[in-house]
Formats: sequence, C-alpha cells, structure tokens
Amino acid sequence: MALDTRADADATEGDGTGKRTDLTSGRVAIEVRGVEKTFRIPTHRISRLKERLANPFTRQEYRSLEALRAVSFDIHRGEFFGILGRNGSGKSTLLKIMASIYRADAGRVRMAGSVAPFIELGVGFDMELSARENVVLNGVMMGLTPKEARRRLDQVLEFAELEEFVEVKLKNYSSGMLVRLGFSVMIQADTEILLIDEVLAVGDASFQQKCADVFHRMRGRGKTIVLVTHDMAAVENYCHRAMLLSEGSVVEIGDPEEVARRYLQLNFEHARDARSVDETGSADADVRLLDIWLEDSEGGRLTNVEQGTQLRLRAVVKARCEIPGAQFGIVVANADGVKVHEFMATLREAGSGSNVLRPGQRANVEVTVDNLLSPGRYYVDLGVSRYRNRYDVALFAPHILGFVVFGDRETMGVVAVKHEMQVTAQDGGRG
Repeated sequence: MALDTRADADATEGDGTGKRTDLTSGRVAIEVRGVEKTFRIPTHRISRLKERLANPFTRQEYRSLEALRAVSFDIHRGEFFGILGRNGSGKSTLLKIMASIYRADAGRVRMAGSVAPFIELGVGFDMELSARENVVLNGVMMGLTPKEARRRLDQVLEFAELEEFVEVKLKNYSSGMLVRLGFSVMIQADTEILLIDEVLAVGDASFQQKCADVFHRMRGRGKTIVLVTHDMAAVENYCHRAMLLSEGSVVEIGDPEEVARRYLQLNFEHARDARSVDETGSADADVRLLDIWLEDSEGGRLTNVEQGTQLRLRAVVKARCEIPGAQFGIVVANADGVKVHEFMATLREAGSGSNVLRPGQRANVEVTVDNLLSPGRYYVDLGVSRYRNRYDVALFAPHILGFVVFGDRETMGVVAVKHEMQVTAQDGGRG
C-alpha cells in the first residue's frame, strides 16, 4: 500500500462508481483504492512456558480472517464522512490503515492534507504525569509547538471542566475525567483531516451537548472528518455521506439516512431467533403446523421489519381429524412477554362458508396490520381451538416465530400509537 499525503499527488482514477476522480483538483481529500487486509489468527494459543516445553516441536496453526476486501471510495474535501458496520465488519481496521497504524496487504490510500488520527481517546496519556504535562505532551505530538501547547492549556481544561485538577496525576482521574480530557485535547488539532473512531458518547448529558456543538462547528469550518461510529443519530446529524461495511466489503455509500437504515436492517438480519416448526411439539396435536413466516409486500420472507411499514404474518396448518367450530388465534408479544395484541378468526369469518376443518384439509392463516411496534424483538404464538372455545385446544405453538422490528423512532411503550395531544391553560374562577 502507498500512503501519499502530498496535495499534488498524480492520482486520477475511478472511485468504484464508474466516475473518475482527481486528487490534484482539490475536490477529493482522501482516495482509497482496492484496500485489503487479512489477519492470521492462531487456532490454539500456547500461553504457558510449561506447555511450550512439553510440546517443543508443535507447529502453530492459524486461520485467516479477511478484515477488508477490495475496499474503494473517495472522500471529498470538507466532507463529514461516516463509516458504519457491525462489530467485526472492518471499520476500525480501515481507519487504522488510513492512519498508517496498520499496513494494508494490497491497495492504496492517498490523502491531500495533514492528518490527525484519534482512534481512541486518551491513547498517549502518561498516567504518572499530571493533566498539565499530558496536555502539553499531546499537543506537541499533534504538531503544536511547546509554547502553543502551553498557551492552549487553559481552554483545554476549561472545555473539559477540569481546571481544579490540572496538577493531579491522571492515574487518579476517573474514567469520565479521562475521556473528557482526551476529547478536549483532540479538538485542538490544527489539521485538515481528522480520523475519529467512536468518541461521541463521552461524559454526562451537558458535556455530550458541548461535544455535539464542536462537531457542528468543525462541519461548518469545512474540515474533512471521517467518523467511525455505531450512533445512527450522529450519522444523520453530522455526516454529508456515509458508507456501510459488512464482512470487510462495501455494501453501500450514499445518503446518511439511507445508509443508517440499511445498517439497522443488516444488523437485525443477524439477530434471527425464529424457532423451527419441528420444535413445537405439534406432531401429536389434532392440527399440524406446516409453516409460519413473516413476509413483505412481494411475498418474500423476512426476519425483520421496519417501523411504519406493513406487517404480514402467514401460517399454514393441516387437520388430522375433524375440527368443528375451528377458531384460529395469533398472539404477538415482546421479548419480556408483554402481549401486544391477539388476532382471532374462524373459517366462516374468513369466507370459507363452513366452520369445520376436515381431516386432511389445510387452512391458510394471514394477518396484515400496520407496524406500529417499537424497535425490538417480538414473538408469535399460534393456536387452533374447537367450537370457538380457546380452552378446547387442537394446536398450541408458543414462540413459534421470532422477528425484529428496527427503526429509530423512540417510543414510551410497546406500540407507537398515532395520536394528537393538546394542553391548554384556563384562568381559574373564584374558589
């Protein structure tokens, strides 16, 4: 991999979208092309001297972990660019390659401008030194002169709200004090490009608001900022564009809201927890459950559904014997067992003309409803009863299907009920 931070680097190539880019034009600040990185992970780590002496000729075996696979993208000058992905997707590895901490196995990274990496707040602090000494030392490491670093000491401590602890050694700081100091030092960097890895959730609510104000100012001043984060709100609030990584590959680059939405969907696709039909114990029941699933508007099967879209549950059952007055019930409950709703219907109500399920006959059950559920995991119970009596059970399959609702609309309950609320004040009369 070649890392070139010269503004006049002769780079004119595609950005992976079919368009040509030019690092010399001043429009592109960071150019990443075909970056790949593979780690060798030992399958059995020998950590004890006794074990090594007992097996001196044992060969260490390794497995390969492809952290990044042909990653290519461009970041424009003055752009706030977010990088999203589940744990293990390659986000931090990519940022460390961009910061020259790791060396890529293949590919190239070019940057037009000075770079300051902030991979973890507080890295580089000496716990045996005071806050004053650490601020000056880190300022020099960021490229400031010792005089300039000392001149900025007061504003660093003021922002971190640590003026009273300037002479205290960092080993006596709490974790909250350390991250506040680290963030305050970070924002002093006079560089054109900032590489930041998950540093927004620091301190209490008031300090987090101060951090948010700083990022808004950086965005307004036109600094090029690359932010790796799991915070979807931060992506939507700050970023001009975002990129989603999954298993080391680029999934999507574009509008922050769309990429955040795709991230949530991809994240919950890995949270599947539906039980198979064979686990229900329905083999001895008078009605056998053949299949149950959640589907989209085109009939494709889902394991997760977005807030505000339509929720469609479908099931197929088959009678082993005659089931008079067949009644079908579907219960949706959250992960804590709180019932959200129970849907009930009979064959006759479904338009079959008969309310008897004959031996060998199949029944198709379908529930369609607007998805007003809060984000989280939900489970489905399915039951069939005789004579419209829920206690005369022909089939009961608890927790037969699990699904996840994803989205970013916070609610105060299980269901996001559509409503209007008004409060008015009225002058009180006598008494």
